Order: sequence, then structure tokens, then C-alpha cells
Amino acid sequence: MIYKIVLYIVFTFISAYGISGINFNNLFKKDKYLESRVLIICLSLGLGYLLTNFVIDFLNLTNIF
Repeated sequence: MIYKIVLYIVFTFISAYGISGINFNNLFKKDKYLESRVLIICLSLGLGYLLTNFVIDFLNLTNIF
């Protein structure tokens, strides 16, 4: 159980690092910096969740854990 929490945290930070390279400010109106940051946070949380579930399912299928 503790490995799931660690994987959620690690993959959320990895996805936030990867998404931060994309300039989302061009998609929003001028002076909407906060909204672009909220989008980055939501995307990184969602991507971290998906990556963690993928890794856990993959490990369960290969019978490693």
C-alpha cells in the first residue's frame, strides 16, 4: 500500500516537470496566469494518476508484486 502512495507522488512530480515545458499561457486570455497554473496542476495530477495505475497494473500482470 505504501508503494502506491510513493508512486503517486513520484509520477505526479514527473508529469508536472514534463508538462511545465509546454507554454499554456498562449491558450488563455491576457493576465490569466492563475488559470494556466491550475490547468497544469490538474493535468499533472491526472497524468500522475494514470501513470501510477498503469505501472501497478503492469506489475500485477507480470506477477512481480
